[in-house]
Amino acid sequence: MPIARVAATPARHRTALDRRRALLQGATALTFAPWLLRHARAADVPRFALGIASGQPRADSVVLWTRLTGAGLPDRVAVQWEIARDEAFRDITAHGEETAEAAWAHSVHAEPVGLEPARWYWYRFRALGQPSMVGRTRTAPAPHASATLDFAITSCQRFDVGHYAAWRHVAGEELDLVLFLGDYIYEYPSKPNALRPVEGGPVRTLEQYRARYATHKSDPALQAAHAAAPWLLVWDDHEVGNDYAGLQGQDLEPDFAARRASAYRAYWEHMPFPKSARPIDADMRITGRLDWGRLARIHLLDDRQYRDPQVCPKPGRAGSNTVTLQACPELFDPQRTLLGAAQEQWLAQGWDLTRPWNLLAQQTLMARYAWSDPARGDGSYWTDGWDGYPAARLRLLDTVARRQVPGVVVLGGDVHANYVADLKADFDDTASPVLASEFCGTSITSLALPQPRIDAARAFNPHVRYGRGDQRGYMRFRLDAKQLQMQVRVLDNVLDPASGITTAARFMVDAQQPGALPA
Repeated sequence: MPIARVAATPARHRTALDRRRALLQGATALTFAPWLLRHARAADVPRFALGIASGQPRADSVVLWTRLTGAGLPDRVAVQWEIARDEAFRDITAHGEETAEAAWAHSVHAEPVGLEPARWYWYRFRALGQPSMVGRTRTAPAPHASATLDFAITSCQRFDVGHYAAWRHVAGEELDLVLFLGDYIYEYPSKPNALRPVEGGPVRTLEQYRARYATHKSDPALQAAHAAAPWLLVWDDHEVGNDYAGLQGQDLEPDFAARRASAYRAYWEHMPFPKSARPIDADMRITGRLDWGRLARIHLLDDRQYRDPQVCPKPGRAGSNTVTLQACPELFDPQRTLLGAAQEQWLAQGWDLTRPWNLLAQQTLMARYAWSDPARGDGSYWTDGWDGYPAARLRLLDTVARRQVPGVVVLGGDVHANYVADLKADFDDTASPVLASEFCGTSITSLALPQPRIDAARAFNPHVRYGRGDQRGYMRFRLDAKQLQMQVRVLDNVLDPASGITTAARFMVDAQQPGALPA
């Protein structure tokens, strides 16, 4: 940037610009604040090689995460943390000590409380005489405070098929929140020609899951995005195994409960969840809510742990299939559920009727997406998503209509394509009212169906306003009391770690009128 432009930048923006520059530099070669350099020694084994993170922001608290690394770690290690109002740590708000235990992969989940609402903080760790990098986080606004919200939705970051250039750009977006909507890791082995091969074969055991998380989290661009803002996360299938449903794996393995227990344990060990979310055997609760001042309520769903198995699977397997209605009448079973009865009830009872927005953070595309013409009476549908559970989708949307829930915006991932859609009780009736808006974001790296297949199916789905499977990146949102604004942020080349990014499309939603419109 020319010197003249820097000099002309208003003083109130200089700190933000400097911070963005530092985060972007750190995405290509991890950079440390001067106080870190004073204490670093070349002979030290790196103890914070997987970075740091924050999450679950409330008006007075946040969760701080790290995991110690390197050989020769004792079974129990004291880890100090501190959180400050300023980047130089001259005004420290809280500090404490956690014990990182080998039984939990030496992970740390610190939970400072008594913080001020709606403000930015900086945090860091120290263990075995070594400091961590510095992270930035923030608290949610007070429950009755006016607010705006800048956030991104992200998902599906298979390590071996692309570079994490998208995360470098997320780190520079000046976001209040990052919502990660599933498939943080992939359990597959790499193909011989993989761009960035992962370690080992298929992931099944606790140590293998831990190793796969370590591979993904070693990426400096991902570390920069974690260090730039707090995250809210939900999982999808690949954190355990492709297309799993409840305690049933795709390959019908008899010991799947043990595998799921290992996967959930490793997930908690590597994510900024509180201690109260620590899994018990094969169970871990990720369902939750966050109120963002008077502006919005965010509902976080789990569509894997409690779902009924997919109907009409391929012979000898479980999991997804693409079926016609005539060949698979089980699709219409009114008792089948994607969320489980208890979670369905929790959501139905927890819609916010006073705030202008209800954001539903879940895993996949909710809009009906027929792959052949339903007007001929026999459309075909993919059974792993909401199309495989149409009665459950209708129950959810009927509740939205009956209770007149304001500002429902469904956020999803999973399908490796950017979709913008109107949600209706009857997708075949053009007169059926729009009840909610949907934004389903593409993958960070994971590959999608060919674009011609998506284009061909668009004719059968007029409620889908945008559909692109040839784009990698994320969706960026700005929310205020009157309007939601969304940008489709698309990488130039996912195979280039230094890829640029562009805005491919813009949409908006009025708080008083569901349905997305081009902006």
